[in-house]
Amino acid sequence: MTKRVHIAILAKAPIAGYAKTRLIPALGAYGAARLQRTFTRAAVRVAVEADLGDVVLWCAPSRSYRFFRALQRTTHIRCNDQPDGDLGERMLHAATAASFTDPKHAVLIMGTDCPGLNAHHLQTAADALGEFDAVFIPAEDGGYVLVGLRRPQPGLFAGMRWSTASVMDETRHRAASLGLRICELPPLWDVDTPEDLMRIQSLEPSTNQPGKLTHDLFSTAR
Repeated sequence: MTKRVHIAILAKAPIAGYAKTRLIPALGAYGAARLQRTFTRAAVRVAVEADLGDVVLWCAPSRSYRFFRALQRTTHIRCNDQPDGDLGERMLHAATAASFTDPKHAVLIMGTDCPGLNAHHLQTAADALGEFDAVFIPAEDGGYVLVGLRRPQPGLFAGMRWSTASVMDETRHRAASLGLRICELPPLWDVDTPEDLMRIQSLEPSTNQPGKLTHDLFSTAR
């Protein structure tokens, strides 16, 4: 039986010049923001379809943005403000909040940059938490696209050099030093740079709306 978990999604508001800034050279500021909007909707849809437990969207810079308010109305998920701090501090805050809400439930933490992440991945990660202390889906660039925890683990996040190719390796070392049993699922790729955009169109059309949108964005950007 799949373990019940909380799902926390960290998302930036789709504001031109604020979201997906590394894609601006290819898509323009407004095109990058449009892609962020689609990615966020897709991430929420995947989390809801997984049917594992409560889904919380952690919003930056604030849940007060119209896009987040509309998403909350249409999906009935909860929206919270992301706290200040680096990525590790924000993920730890999400994990701690989930643990405070229900200590019996573990948490899966994900972003919005991995269009290949689906409900089955989340269910498999939740299952792994029945046996392991933590579960990861590594990213091909050396980070990870999802982390699942039975309980908050500050040692996995504090002082990490984020957005580097060494994040997953350093996380493995930290987990070992903390005596944590971890499970790694097959790696996926995320969309950070213009070179990554071409890969979106290789996804199955039936499961990938971002692919069509990316084509439109290349046609209309700038």
